[in-house]
Amino acid sequence: MENFDCEKINVRGLIEESIWLNLDMETTITIKPILHRGEEQLAIFFPFNKNIDYAVRSIKRIKWTQTYKCWYLPLNKDSFESVKIKLKNFGTLEYSALKEYLKKRSNIIAIKKQTSQLLETITIKKPTLEGFTISTENMLLLDQTIKTLKLKAYANNTIELYRGEILQLMRLLKDRSFESLTSNQIKSYLLWLLQERKCSESKVHTTLNALKFCFEQVLNQPKIFITIPRPKKHLQLPKVYATEQVKKIIQSTNNEKHKTMLMLAYATGLRLQEIINLKIKDINSARMVINVIRAKGKKDRQAILSEKLLVQLRKYFKLYRPKEWLFEGQAGKQYGYRSLQLVFQQAKERNGIQIPGGIHTMRHSFATHLLENGTDIRLIQELLGHNSIKTTIRYTHVSKAQLQKIKSPLDELDL
Repeated sequence: MENFDCEKINVRGLIEESIWLNLDMETTITIKPILHRGEEQLAIFFPFNKNIDYAVRSIKRIKWTQTYKCWYLPLNKDSFESVKIKLKNFGTLEYSALKEYLKKRSNIIAIKKQTSQLLETITIKKPTLEGFTISTENMLLLDQTIKTLKLKAYANNTIELYRGEILQLMRLLKDRSFESLTSNQIKSYLLWLLQERKCSESKVHTTLNALKFCFEQVLNQPKIFITIPRPKKHLQLPKVYATEQVKKIIQSTNNEKHKTMLMLAYATGLRLQEIINLKIKDINSARMVINVIRAKGKKDRQAILSEKLLVQLRKYFKLYRPKEWLFEGQAGKQYGYRSLQLVFQQAKERNGIQIPGGIHTMRHSFATHLLENGTDIRLIQELLGHNSIKTTIRYTHVSKAQLQKIKSPLDELDL
């Protein structure tokens, strides 16, 4: 929606004009926003009057809603100007609710734009607007925190996560100062997330990281978190597919682009973001490697390029002719994060595979199958881009090669 300032309307001038024309200015015409059918609309409310009704009906693109029992237009500057011109001589225009809405809306847009969202892609839902009660002081702090994250070159996904965590607490605080929070109050909030909201330990770790960053890096209060413990994380084993299941997932699609992305996910063990970030120049067929640039932790690394994958990549390239990104979305732009997840979920559904998890499960399967085939765990660590061998060792717990060497004591019983 185009930004506009409803205060530009000269109400005093309208009153004087109506007196000159000897019109009744006691009638109040209310102009306020509504959310109708998922869209922001500019609604017009007035006590029934034939002359006003006739004037309203003459406004271009005007519609009636039985839900709100009023006339409405799309919420934008042109609509506001049309209403002002048509109704200025029929009564006093009341728009205080519109002013408040626009102020709140501009604050929300400012927050969303801070995480690199394009203005045309920003959507605002009714619960967001109704629950938005953040003080100016806290808004400024949030702005400062996001700018500090960007200065420190944090990943966009991390910035988005931290923004969401800090915003959630600020909404609960309403007009109270975020900076004035004590260690005990933060502990109470984290306990509330665990016990009342039933949040996972992993989620609470993210909350703690976001709050810690804000207090330590922006507010310069490093001591506040000394006495705050972290909840023990649930040590979850990676979900892994059998090789036959992987084969079915790959073969279940006739779309060559989708098939290539699924093959690449399993053949290289790349993360979802790393797959969609690949460019044509990253494929080095001479050395049979894929260059993974600025991966997690801002590190470059190399992935293996299998012969079968190279054949498929060439087949895909001849069909789609991508220009820059290896996998292009609409209008030659980078392929969407959620689109690739959807491709994977649909392939799973077609094969009736019930194992939960997204396309990241292909990465787990890649690592586990390498381990079962005798690949050294240090090499797997390098291929996956893990900082610590402890992260890679998780795959030893799900490797069937080790489990199959163990004979159950039940098998020794003569039953």
